[in-house]
Amino acid sequence: MLLSDLDLKPYTDTAYHNEELKSLTRYRFDKVRERSKHKQSVSRLVCILFPELEKLVPTLHMNSVYALLEVFPGAKQIAQANLTRLKFLLADASNGRYGRDAAVDIQDAARASVGSAMPAKSLELRHTIRLIRELNAEIADIEASIQSAMEELHSPITTIPGMGLRMGAMILAEAGDFSRFDSPDKVLAYAGLSPSTYQSGQLNNCYAHMGKRGSRYLRYAIFNATKYVCIWDPTFAAYLAKKRTEGKHYNVAISHAGKKLVRLVCAMEKSRLPYQPITAA
Repeated sequence: MLLSDLDLKPYTDTAYHNEELKSLTRYRFDKVRERSKHKQSVSRLVCILFPELEKLVPTLHMNSVYALLEVFPGAKQIAQANLTRLKFLLADASNGRYGRDAAVDIQDAARASVGSAMPAKSLELRHTIRLIRELNAEIADIEASIQSAMEELHSPITTIPGMGLRMGAMILAEAGDFSRFDSPDKVLAYAGLSPSTYQSGQLNNCYAHMGKRGSRYLRYAIFNATKYVCIWDPTFAAYLAKKRTEGKHYNVAISHAGKKLVRLVCAMEKSRLPYQPITAA
């Protein structure tokens, strides 16, 4: 086989690092999804135990709220808590952002709460918050490893405004060596972002909706990266606005911008040059 197949390529260091990066980014993806499910459980449990709390804080998923609910997992427990202890707990967990006023507001809401007093749900809430904290630490470790792997690759992809390390790493990991793709269209097809086709007999149609037959991880990374690139880069922001003025739905406009982003990434990876913004003359 080695003698007959002259197109075989050696397994390079770049290929090894890409495989490592793929394992790390997919592992992080699964951990983040697991954490999201636990966060949904926290929201559900708070709705049962202390529904008024959600209106008193910007989000339930912040350190100060988690610290509060770990110690006092329900309206009944907060209503009976010592106000001074409540104040210091919130102040310490929020680095001084929340103090006595916040503690008074939360305790007053707890005393008038319509939430249920259910010890089993309170226990579940405590345990779920602990699981989220453990997942946060695990995800931080994975992201540190991803950063180290990205430093080995020396990719210019993160020079694109709005392209974060995590999405950039996932795009590189899933696409692999860009030189194996003849054109950006093949990368789009691999990601499942190309138009779907239907063929029956002599009928051969092309539909506008995406095929979604490629790598779901690559498709996810391109979509999420495109959203932020369209915020931070003026060229992509203008392109997205143009598609929106044409009457396209936001997600459809993002998919068009995503295709533009893939073409840019392909060119940058092959040239190994950093991103150069287009400036008006």
